[in-house]
Amino acid sequence: MKVIGLADSELESSLRKAGIGMSASEARSIASILGRDPTLAELFCYDAMWSEHCSYKSSRAVLREFLPTEGPNVVLGPVEDAGIVSIDDEWCVVISHESHNHPSQILPNEGAATGIGGIVRDVNCMGARVVATADPLRFGDPYGRESSRVRWVAEGVVDGIWQYGNALGVPVIAGDVVFSRCFDYNCLVNVVAIGVVRRDEIIRSRAPPGSGEKGYDVILIGKPTDSSGLGGVIFASDTLREEEEEANRGAVQIPDPFLKNVLFKANEDLFRLVREKGVEIGFKDLGGGGLTCASSEMGAAGGYGMEIDLDRLHVAGEFPPEVLCIAETQERFLIIAPRELRERILKIYNEDWDLPNVYEGARASVIGRVTTHDRYIVRHRGEEVVNVPIKHLTGGIRYERVWRPRIRNLVEPDVRMPEDLNRVMLDMLASPNIASREHIYRYYDTEVQGNTVIRPGEADAGLLAPIRERDFGIALSVDSNPFYGRISPYWGGATAVAEAMRNVAAIGATPSTLTDCLNFGNPEKPEAFWEFRESVRGLADAARNLWLKGHPNQPVPIVSGNVSFYNESPEGAVDPSPVIACVGIMRDISRAITMSLKEAGDGLYLLGPRFDELGGSEYYRLIWGVTGANVPVVRFPLERSMIYTVIDAVDREILRAAHDISNGGMAITAAEMCMLSDHGISIDISDLGDMRSDKLLFSESSGFVVEVADGAEQEFVSIARSYDLNPVRLGSVSTGDIEMARDGKMLVRLDPEEAREAWSSGLREAMR
Repeated sequence: MKVIGLADSELESSLRKAGIGMSASEARSIASILGRDPTLAELFCYDAMWSEHCSYKSSRAVLREFLPTEGPNVVLGPVEDAGIVSIDDEWCVVISHESHNHPSQILPNEGAATGIGGIVRDVNCMGARVVATADPLRFGDPYGRESSRVRWVAEGVVDGIWQYGNALGVPVIAGDVVFSRCFDYNCLVNVVAIGVVRRDEIIRSRAPPGSGEKGYDVILIGKPTDSSGLGGVIFASDTLREEEEEANRGAVQIPDPFLKNVLFKANEDLFRLVREKGVEIGFKDLGGGGLTCASSEMGAAGGYGMEIDLDRLHVAGEFPPEVLCIAETQERFLIIAPRELRERILKIYNEDWDLPNVYEGARASVIGRVTTHDRYIVRHRGEEVVNVPIKHLTGGIRYERVWRPRIRNLVEPDVRMPEDLNRVMLDMLASPNIASREHIYRYYDTEVQGNTVIRPGEADAGLLAPIRERDFGIALSVDSNPFYGRISPYWGGATAVAEAMRNVAAIGATPSTLTDCLNFGNPEKPEAFWEFRESVRGLADAARNLWLKGHPNQPVPIVSGNVSFYNESPEGAVDPSPVIACVGIMRDISRAITMSLKEAGDGLYLLGPRFDELGGSEYYRLIWGVTGANVPVVRFPLERSMIYTVIDAVDREILRAAHDISNGGMAITAAEMCMLSDHGISIDISDLGDMRSDKLLFSESSGFVVEVADGAEQEFVSIARSYDLNPVRLGSVSTGDIEMARDGKMLVRLDPEEAREAWSSGLREAMR
């Protein structure tokens, strides 16, 4: 394709007509390295590999500057498809975190389903058994001007998740959902998957040592390549425009969970084979960027070149080479293995698991070899259509983006004290951002595989016991508050980390690792890039200062993640949304607790003082229609002490329930603890300071409300004081109403059934 000698305007026009999204300057740099005009297939390969989605060209420098990725428990950091941390000397947890935002806005069902499909492949290709997923979701205002579209997107996304996940046989154990007008035209569908693997059975997504010298086979398994998902990574690296919606539908992949299930079982046989033979293979899923991305990254990661013959691909029709290179056909993996295993591997997939009869055209095919040269070469019909330096293709391109603070001119509102706090409580409990998520997770199979200990909705985090003969469990939580990010991207990032860790601690697990999915607007706009940079700085500071328990000054490592830019439409960008997942390890699952109250007469305690921090709160937004300015901040020593106190108290079996304070503040937190129990509460906030009562009740400053077992209150106070905390006794669990008083005056008295009806119906009504 002509590049050299064309004016910028001519070149840009030529690239767009060909369906290529790169800039003229990027095309020129490719031609300069090659010393010639690139072929059309080469430009398509570079377009995918140099997309924001694949190359991290805007974000990589910021991530490297701030994020802590190492730790004593880290087995594999964020260098491959998933991160790995140790559970004990034998077992490891594998975790990956991705986004599928643009596809889910265009085709909600297919977009969400393929998001799940891609993330579980990332975990499986490390040699792991996939044991759970989580789904942090962000939708538009269900009562706003785009309500019909918002509800259509939300319903489709939820359907896609449960239809794919249930058929695949992987439980959803965690998730959250936020509704806001900023997501009207750009929903966020983030997905997390975790798996378990023995430390000595980990498989890497790279060409193994010696594979180039020995000419290892490159084997493609799964669905026949078609044109589905073509240009998906380019589509994900641009702003959404309504007038282009129909044209973009082809960039959304087509899922098949039944085939995926069969592939996972066949993969287990592959893993068993390589263990028996004592050989190392490379194994990688085909996701964004398709065959080109998977094969070139595996070769480059091993320090080798790669030769691919497209005529050997199993395909679903006649397609030009550029389509075969970058199509994102789902349910595919790539294997790099010794030639002496070729027939055994082909037999596993084509005969033992009979892929051709499971899905028409599916199979395993040898499509190339690893080489010792430094080139990435692709042939089609006997001719070279791609011949480029493999490190140049995979190394991407880097931009030093300009950043400039966004000025919002936010102020604290002067609102009056509500006359009827009962009404305020009921309205907040019914808010779609607080109400029960049962309307969503009732569709999910949360107990498939039989390992789930704590299900969605029962606690702040999910918990599973993936190894039957062992006592340990894996906890998972996902969190982010875009309303905080709107006020302060820095504190939005920091609070997301803190809340994710609090949620894991609330069941008694110790935070072990973090992942991030960073959802922002157009990085070419200085204000948007500043929001990204500030959020990363905030979450990194939280990870560095909250520490791995038992390892002072050691950050909680961030071992996996994703950056999703261009979550923007002509109507505007999403609020800064750094979604954090936290994995915790529970040494003895029999000690885990939930958030529902257990025994009348038990003491209720508050950990964490209340501050005048209602900026971005549900109270301000829902009741008064304002954002505010005083966003919650993370006081790192205080936060660390609260988390450690709860973990230790659960371990000593003196807490019966715990719930972290977040959306809605202390009052909503305490009321939610009644929702899944037959109990009420009687609390008094007289000793919490001199702030106005509504601010004390609804401030979203971090903390916990905990139920302390009768007779164990002194021991709990002693634990808290050992961490320099002064817990406040709020009151006790009762058999009556939800009561909150101050200085002898009853502020709130709710019938638990009335409160439960508001809480259980809010999300159902919003998505009706």
